[in-house]
Amino acid sequence: MADHTVLTGARVVLPGGTVENGRVVVEGSRIAEHAPAGAPAYDLAGHWIVPGFVDLHNHGGGGASFTSGTLEEVLKGVETHRRHGTTTLVASTVTGELDFLAHRAGELAELAEQGDLAGVHFEGPFISPCRKGAHSEQLLRYPDPAEVRKLVDAARGHARMVTLATELPGGLDSVRMLAEQGVIAAVGHTDATYEQTREAIDAGATVATHLFNAMPPLGHRAPGPIAALLEDERVTVELINDGVHLHPAALELAFHRAGAGRVAFITDAMDAAGFGDGLYRLGPLEVEVRDGVARLAEGGSIAGSTLTLDAAFRRAVTVDGLPVEDVVRAVSTNPARLLGLDDRIGSLEPGKDADLVVLDADFALVAVMRQGQWVVAPPRGATAPEPRREAAAGV
Repeated sequence: MADHTVLTGARVVLPGGTVENGRVVVEGSRIAEHAPAGAPAYDLAGHWIVPGFVDLHNHGGGGASFTSGTLEEVLKGVETHRRHGTTTLVASTVTGELDFLAHRAGELAELAEQGDLAGVHFEGPFISPCRKGAHSEQLLRYPDPAEVRKLVDAARGHARMVTLATELPGGLDSVRMLAEQGVIAAVGHTDATYEQTREAIDAGATVATHLFNAMPPLGHRAPGPIAALLEDERVTVELINDGVHLHPAALELAFHRAGAGRVAFITDAMDAAGFGDGLYRLGPLEVEVRDGVARLAEGGSIAGSTLTLDAAFRRAVTVDGLPVEDVVRAVSTNPARLLGLDDRIGSLEPGKDADLVVLDADFALVAVMRQGQWVVAPPRGATAPEPRREAAAGV
């Protein structure tokens, strides 16, 4: 009995829709169908229960950089984001020397092997100097397939995604190689035309790295990569919903054109997420965070974000007016599918990992569970004995 936990009374967002006064039964580390009488229960009336969040694109948090911090510091950053609901996280690196990134990939792979990370995303150095954003121009390289493969191999099976400017020499061949290796090829930090982007998608690119940011704007005669990425059903588009990177109208356009099934909210977070204002480093570049907005100290370009996914979720519902079910797809279901982990995470279904987030009526985070263990526990006084055995998740 001790390994069962029952969450009752909440609105539970399931793959088929929202269940009022629903129940979620946890047995050990997994979601179960039934619980025995007398199992510990939490009365969460007036709350929402949604799947744990999945972040495809995250550079750090809690004062720690996933590119340059010690592995102890990386775990601190991971824990910071877990406390904000991100139960599955891919660590993103920024542009650096190739040998350094290969070495770093091996270190991060250790944490992936331990189950602390869902893998590694390489953002740079294979990006356009025209759209470099907060990446060091001196360290950029053409996406030579052999060099891209070097990073993939260094991650020992844990490379999840590589962001490329696919219009550069070697770009299309690198996309094809990544697709063959089962690694996501993402179009980003690119100066590609509409036609060049279509070629990249046909070659196997399936993700748009932070759509709208670090790429040519949408034009009526030169639609550029944005139109190509939005219109193709094979592409999932990343969005940074922090109120800084995107105007609400751009977010609405992406959801309207791509649909809720092709949007993935990301943080693109850097060290300051969950930590505070101050001076930081993103790779070799100095970043100043002021009022929660990260910009390069020299030049003022936006340098990642201080976003956490619980804040992105809340903004999407309360400011952008999106249906809760669509937001769940963007923060959980779609990124889990992209990572090939949707058999274990991304939705609340019996047999899957007990990764979940409890939100209050105003969509503020109240509790987080990862693999059946509370990362952030519900408030005291919410527990009560479970009187009888029933099906899970309000079924």
